[in-house]
Amino acid sequence: MLPAEMPDAVRTPEEALEGLPDFPFAASYRVLDGLRLAHIDEGEGAPVVFFHGEPTWSFLWRTVIPPVRDAGFRCVAPDLVGFGRSDKPVDIDYYSYDRHVALMGTLLEDLDLRGATVVVHDWGGPIGLRLAVEQPERVDRLVILDTGLFTGHQKMTDAWLAFRDFVARTEDLPVGMLVRRACKNDPGDEVTAAYDAPYPDARSKAGARRVPAADPADSRRTRRGGRSAGARGAAGGPTSHADAVGATPTPSCPSRWPSASPNPSAAPRRARSRTRATSCRRIRAR
Repeated sequence: MLPAEMPDAVRTPEEALEGLPDFPFAASYRVLDGLRLAHIDEGEGAPVVFFHGEPTWSFLWRTVIPPVRDAGFRCVAPDLVGFGRSDKPVDIDYYSYDRHVALMGTLLEDLDLRGATVVVHDWGGPIGLRLAVEQPERVDRLVILDTGLFTGHQKMTDAWLAFRDFVARTEDLPVGMLVRRACKNDPGDEVTAAYDAPYPDARSKAGARRVPAADPADSRRTRRGGRSAGARGAAGGPTSHADAVGATPTPSCPSRWPSASPNPSAAPRRARSRTRATSCRRIRAR
């Protein structure tokens, strides 16, 4: 279950996230066990829920949301706990795959979303796809972008393991650099700075540091006992980073990575989908 008491957490100052490029969206907030969890909620109509990955946040979807909203859909883009405008517990052991799934499950329930199209990218895949299975009454369609299903059994590449180890040992994780170097096209200084903006200090990066090391075995043990730790309670898998402006996911670009930080995009082959999502089909990040 989720803890009854609020963990020690960093709350990003609002002013640190003002004036970001192409990001005019106001945050909506839910409070769960003392933690403030952020999401974007734009438009009206059938819901489309966007799950970001590691180490991005809802800023990733800034150029995708406007055309989907304008096409008559309600766009909901949460920030995972520890990311973006959501509170950031400083204890790295707070974070687990099951907790991320459980907290995102409460979002679907609190907003009473039904008939949703779920769009998943990177680590948002293992989270959102599991929710689609566990809450099928809320999810009608899937859009699957550069992600994968993890079982805890597949062999990860040496490059991915090196990235995981780099993240684990780097207390002050260079989040913007990781995103920038995994983009096929350089997103530029402003966009790179926007990915760094939610993290005022090294302590606030515990969530971003923990995700690649999360243990799939923990999830398998939890699932034997039922749904992901209950509606009010709460990892490992392939990862890749791609920005939604001027970037296309690339499976490997080793020349862009210094030896100290292996390319996190060099993950095993990912599951891809042609799942139709009404007029959201074949949305391409630019």
